[in-house]
Amino acid sequence: MNIELINTGSELMLGRVLNTHQQWLCRQLADLGYVVTRQVAVADTADDIERAVREALGRADFIITTGGLGPTSDDITRDRIAALLGRKLHEDPAIVAHVESFFAQRNRPMPASTRVQAMVPDGALVLANAHGTAPGLALHVSPNPFRPEGKPSWLVMLPGPPRELRPMFTNQVTPLLKERLPLDADFVCRTLRTVGIGESYLEERIAGPLKPLTDAGLELGYCAHTGAVDVRFVARGCGADADVAEAARIVHELAGEHIFGEGDDELEQVLVRRLTERKQTLALAESCTGGFIANRITSVPGASAVFLAGLVTYSNAAKEHFLGVRAATLAAHGAVSEPVAREMAEGARAKTGADFALAVTGIAGPGGGTPEKPVGTVFIALASAAGTKVINPVNRYDRETFKYLTSLQALELLRRAMKRAGEKVGE
Repeated sequence: MNIELINTGSELMLGRVLNTHQQWLCRQLADLGYVVTRQVAVADTADDIERAVREALGRADFIITTGGLGPTSDDITRDRIAALLGRKLHEDPAIVAHVESFFAQRNRPMPASTRVQAMVPDGALVLANAHGTAPGLALHVSPNPFRPEGKPSWLVMLPGPPRELRPMFTNQVTPLLKERLPLDADFVCRTLRTVGIGESYLEERIAGPLKPLTDAGLELGYCAHTGAVDVRFVARGCGADADVAEAARIVHELAGEHIFGEGDDELEQVLVRRLTERKQTLALAESCTGGFIANRITSVPGASAVFLAGLVTYSNAAKEHFLGVRAATLAAHGAVSEPVAREMAEGARAKTGADFALAVTGIAGPGGGTPEKPVGTVFIALASAAGTKVINPVNRYDRETFKYLTSLQALELLRRAMKRAGEKVGE
């Protein structure tokens, strides 16, 4: 099956807005077993939109466009597609009522221009918008004048704002796709998430043992992120579940110490979940990451049950005052050192009473490095009842990447410590 995605918006072409639709829609479709074969982004011009849609109609069974359904002058997707297909537009009273109600509920006057969103091409299915004013539209193009022998296609138009597009896709487009274009074979996709091992090293460990499965049709893929690698298995047809389960078992056996989760799991989510299950608590003492680790933890719902405090002690004075780092330690070793990281973690744990305390201190750059401590030097400490452990990676990246990778390494240090503690008590 051929599925194509067309994202419209001059802001995308100018780099002013990140195209999240491409990633999100492709992921949703792939999880359903429908793999996108082509995706493009075009500007809000009539010629660009019409050309992209015409070309897609010449190939695809199912086409999704995003954007261009609103009330402003550059929202022309609906009009251009209707003209391309020779479909007249008519005003839908139900949509007019919805738009009027939307503004009335907010005690705001309804601009006259918003009424254009109620214009619907003849024969289109209206996809209600529960979170905005522009409805989505679905057209069954049959016969399709752009495909050999008039083979039909479905063309779905979705609004641009993610908060409107995503529930519309989930609640209305997905059932439509499953009903009108059902898959003829089982499809299984599973992703294991790893941290602390490079992509090539991981492949060296697992590719050989997985070869009998890949030779038999299992698709194996890798996706590298900063400090992490995802391993993806895809199988189709009879026995797909068993093949994917066996592949996952092999990878757990060979690289299990690096696996922190599956699917959409993030490391901070896994940690908050485990801390909650064990009724344990965490405190943070951050210098070079400036609160970034605390931000990751508190982005997880339910973090308040386990996260006691986060101290951003950027200056030496703050390290002394809030964490009890000794002036003599700072003078002898400098703020970026193992002894200071150790005292930061132990001080945070002592001050808060947390079961675990993480501390980070380093040189994010681009300046501030020395031959002895170059830019990228960082010390990460974890204090717990088992003692204090300090690691000393060198993260020679830009400032933003440095902070992200340091936060990942700190969280991974905690994950491994919790895993070891769990193994000791027979978990």
